[in-house]
Amino acid sequence: MCFGSCKDQNDLPDPLAAGWKGELVCEVLEDNADLRVLKCTFPPGVGHEKHHHGTHFGYTLAGSTFRITDTTGVREVTIPTGTNFYNEIVEWHEVQNIGDSTAVFLIMEPK
Repeated sequence: MCFGSCKDQNDLPDPLAAGWKGELVCEVLEDNADLRVLKCTFPPGVGHEKHHHGTHFGYTLAGSTFRITDTTGVREVTIPTGTNFYNEIVEWHEVQNIGDSTAVFLIMEPK
């Protein structure tokens, strides 16, 4: 599994390396032999450039409304505070906070 600034076969960054308009949106809270935990913060208008994910569990500390672009197209989704999600893999996606509040997510990646 690839972490940090690693790229996948499509040469896309992982969530830590991806940012928005040259600024990082995620920070590492924990990185040990078994787990990496990221805290990703998206003020209104800020997003996460096109990137990939390996297996991960996420938890929404503060929700908002997002425009999500991925292999299925473009959609707008309101993600409430307290929402959690699990994915084996995300080939690629790009998101932008189109809501009026800052969203914050924890992303937990097993190694």
